[in-house]
Amino acid sequence: MSLSPQDERHLQRALELAQEAVGLASPNPTVGCVLVRDGEVLGEGAHHYDERDHAEIAALKQAAARGHSPQNATAYVTLEPCSHHGRTGPCSDALIAAGIARCVVATVDPNPLVSGRGLAKLRAAGVEVIVADPASTLTQQAQHLNDAFAHWIQHHRPFVTLKAAVSVDGKLAPPASLRTASQPHWLTGEAARADVQELRHAVDAILTGIGTVLADDPSLTDRSGRPRRRPLLRVVLDSNLRTPVSSQLVRFTADDLLLLCSATASSDRESELRNRGVDVLRLHDNEGKLDLRSALQALAERNIISVLIEGGSSLNGSLLRQDLVDKLVLYYAESELGLDSVPFAEGIASPYVVQQQLQRMEHASLPHGTAEDIRITGYLHDPWTGI
Repeated sequence: MSLSPQDERHLQRALELAQEAVGLASPNPTVGCVLVRDGEVLGEGAHHYDERDHAEIAALKQAAARGHSPQNATAYVTLEPCSHHGRTGPCSDALIAAGIARCVVATVDPNPLVSGRGLAKLRAAGVEVIVADPASTLTQQAQHLNDAFAHWIQHHRPFVTLKAAVSVDGKLAPPASLRTASQPHWLTGEAARADVQELRHAVDAILTGIGTVLADDPSLTDRSGRPRRRPLLRVVLDSNLRTPVSSQLVRFTADDLLLLCSATASSDRESELRNRGVDVLRLHDNEGKLDLRSALQALAERNIISVLIEGGSSLNGSLLRQDLVDKLVLYYAESELGLDSVPFAEGIASPYVVQQQLQRMEHASLPHGTAEDIRITGYLHDPWTGI
């Protein structure tokens, strides 16, 4: 059964609630819920991990606080109500006990072990269940919000997004001789850089390499201004612990910094960095190079379900060649940097080669003075495939 215009409007509101909770739900999914009867909104809610209540329970509690009974109401939920016991009881049971008549869902649960069970439980209790068309914009929005969770729950590995700003000729930056950390070269405009802050806000960790730290001295912070449940973890692949104690990462936010190094890295350097509040983890290496799969597994063990790559040519190339990138976000500036400039990824001719492999590719224009930057996003691995 297709959604009515009213159904679409209320489900869109549930998606807005979920969007507002980005950064507050991980490692759980981001979900919004709206309870409606006869066109009146009875209660709304979104899941915040620290508050424990799932979106459906938050909406039921708000309805009760307003003096509304949810009897014969419609629940609009961005993700299939859960059917199993976790930190809380099943939301499908709570909705049935509340007496709702209908449940409109944007997308099913991505966990293959429970997908569809919440909907089946609702239907068995006499609740009319409507699931949005998988090809609809509403479903795509709901899935985008939980790409990381969908990937995590199936593969138990962080969802990896590689972000890069590149020139129109596919370069990351001018030659090293023409730039310094104190004078960074900005390819893109303010709108694109603000967009990157939204990417940072939506992930649990940023991963970069020691080359980027030494060349650019980045801070890698979430400057979106939006609240988040846990600090953004900055992770540096630093085989020999060369991260300077004078770097911005160590001086200003060492408590949220993790350095991944090889087994042979200096113990004295490790002690010095730990004394500054930096977390250091030794990983197995392969001829002096850290194993990237082991690095991602180490993050998974810390309940990091999403990682944004903000690296240089070497790290980009290694991740792409090992097929460890799930999503690509490229910001193209109109300028050219020339043949001697830093390539997008070592061993890969240009970002255009990778673009040809993308699924669900989208384009957007971002203002840059009198010109514009072009953002291209797409998936190398669809986290919802097979659900």
